[in-house]
Amino acid sequence: MFVCILFSSFLGYAQQPALQYFRYYDQRGVNVFETSKNDTVAYDGLKLRLGANFSQGFQTLNHSNNAKAILTGTGLPALIETEPGSGSFVNVSTGAAVEGITQHPTILGGYTTSTNQLYMNGNQLYDLAPGFPLAQANLNLDVQLADGVRVSLVSYMSSHHHNEFWVKGGYFQIDKVGFLNSELMDKLWKNLTLKVGHMEINYGDAHYRRNDGGNTMYNPFIENNLIDAFNTEIGGELYWQKAGFLGMIGITDGEIQGSVTKGDDRKPSVYGKVGFDKVLNERTRVRLTGSFYTTKSSISNNIYGGDRTGSNYQFVTEPYSATVTANAFSGRVNPGFKDNVTAFMINPFVKFAGLEFFGTYEISKGNSQIENGEMQNPALGELAKLEDRKFNQYEADLVYRFGAREKFYVGAKYNMIDGTLSFGQNTNTASLNQGTRDDVTVDRTSFAAGWYITKNIMFKAEYVTQSYKGYPEEHILSDAKFDGFVIQGAIGF
Repeated sequence: MFVCILFSSFLGYAQQPALQYFRYYDQRGVNVFETSKNDTVAYDGLKLRLGANFSQGFQTLNHSNNAKAILTGTGLPALIETEPGSGSFVNVSTGAAVEGITQHPTILGGYTTSTNQLYMNGNQLYDLAPGFPLAQANLNLDVQLADGVRVSLVSYMSSHHHNEFWVKGGYFQIDKVGFLNSELMDKLWKNLTLKVGHMEINYGDAHYRRNDGGNTMYNPFIENNLIDAFNTEIGGELYWQKAGFLGMIGITDGEIQGSVTKGDDRKPSVYGKVGFDKVLNERTRVRLTGSFYTTKSSISNNIYGGDRTGSNYQFVTEPYSATVTANAFSGRVNPGFKDNVTAFMINPFVKFAGLEFFGTYEISKGNSQIENGEMQNPALGELAKLEDRKFNQYEADLVYRFGAREKFYVGAKYNMIDGTLSFGQNTNTASLNQGTRDDVTVDRTSFAAGWYITKNIMFKAEYVTQSYKGYPEEHILSDAKFDGFVIQGAIGF
């Protein structure tokens, strides 16, 4: 049945209806942020638009690290290397030296004892080789229900994190309120837009240029920012737009799923945006926005971990035992602000003829529940509320588009984060541990080129290099780095 529906959408593609206040899923959606209040499509009844996005990549990446080997084996005591690469080990529990441990000649990450017992090194990196990561695909359903009233539903048909069919979310967007039969409300609503649903929240501008599963048409590069601010939450957003100026306020349940329990542990997320976006002349456009996001308490806040699709760098700096679902977010950093978080983002965007600049400056702070002392075991002593950890993110990219309808481009991007991560947390009630904290720095440099073969078909290629600093020697990302090439083909309609 599903295949029939999808096939029917292809047959009807040439007659895809135009919708009001809509962002296209193809090249026409590039550099579109909030949909404008320009009423360019006449309403002539209910319209259904079926679309899809599909992306397939090929990568040839190399990675390395300089972490201590941490050995575990069935029925064997855990061992740890005294220094990275030394080949000398001690018992984790007792600290006693252990002799006769050697690397296995054929098993990746394997070590053997003098009596041929097998250990595995949890910090052994995945055996990367050139190849094709799992393709990702989205199904897009958009309906014009009434004049100025539209509904959008996006589902992930295939992704790195959720391999099964999975609904991303859906929302109503109301740009006209003729159904109220009120002249006063009609005049008021000329500058207003209301979005309500389980939807991608509008915090910052970087999420408008990110990959979203099979939809990689908007991003001139292969991967999203190191700290990827994205989540779907249940709530509403009210916009005001006039003469290029923008204001927005939003409120949601603060989590990726709805809940009707533990009300004292859940507080709403409140977020907003102000800015302007002006076309100064036929060659120049300038946009500048500032955004905030805050929630005081959550069972599981995911503003930096809400992506359910996955990275476009597969298995880089992941352990030898990595799987597509469990290790879907390679190359990204999640600060782990699961309980409370406050974040601010500033995004400049300037386009002069074919040259465009986009930037991100973000500061955030927060903690997890165990860091805030919300998890206790009296037998272990009281856990105090720790000071909020902080992160900074800096990103700048420069893209030059050229050719008829700007179908070619070249670009360069630099992205860096620094902040404090918590390592070794244990939320098991019997052995609670708030972990230890270390300051880390991660930076990425990318060079990309792309070609919109048609407005619906895209090809892009990228060289990337990324490095990690400050991670403890016991962590797999200690002095880790990766580099190499990724190419990708994408379709959107």
